[in-house]
Amino acid sequence: MLTDVIKSRFPNIVTQACVDRVDNFIVIKREGIKDIASALRDDPQFDFNLLMDLFGVDYLHWEEKALRFEVIYNLYSLRKKHRLFIKAPVPEEDPSIDSVALVWPAADWYEREAWDMFGVRFKGHPNLKRILMYEEFQGHPLRKDYPYNFRQPLVGPKN
Repeated sequence: MLTDVIKSRFPNIVTQACVDRVDNFIVIKREGIKDIASALRDDPQFDFNLLMDLFGVDYLHWEEKALRFEVIYNLYSLRKKHRLFIKAPVPEEDPSIDSVALVWPAADWYEREAWDMFGVRFKGHPNLKRILMYEEFQGHPLRKDYPYNFRQPLVGPKN
């Protein structure tokens, strides 16, 4: 299986590997994202040349507060026609992970969206700034503890 091969190749990075119906999942240590991303793209055995999506998840009410956030990468190989989901837990006290924008250029916008909505910082990102909300917006609206009735500052047109 694809996940078993990846886990055996990266035993210090991959903490869990499984298949759920037809989807391949691996869970990794966040410190290894750049290494595993480059290898999965460049190694002809894997050939994950397309980052289809990257998104954040907020597990606010999990018992293990250390792993409040998760960044999920949806990879696809056009030649081999296989898919892989990479899950990288990100702790609440330091919601950051290395950027993969140099590995897959499409990550540029996905990482900016995850930063804007969840507040997960992508270290080394070439232009990490808000993409959906305006610059003066306070907080990150997809966090589960974001107050639904919070009044944002009014902003007018810039002169």
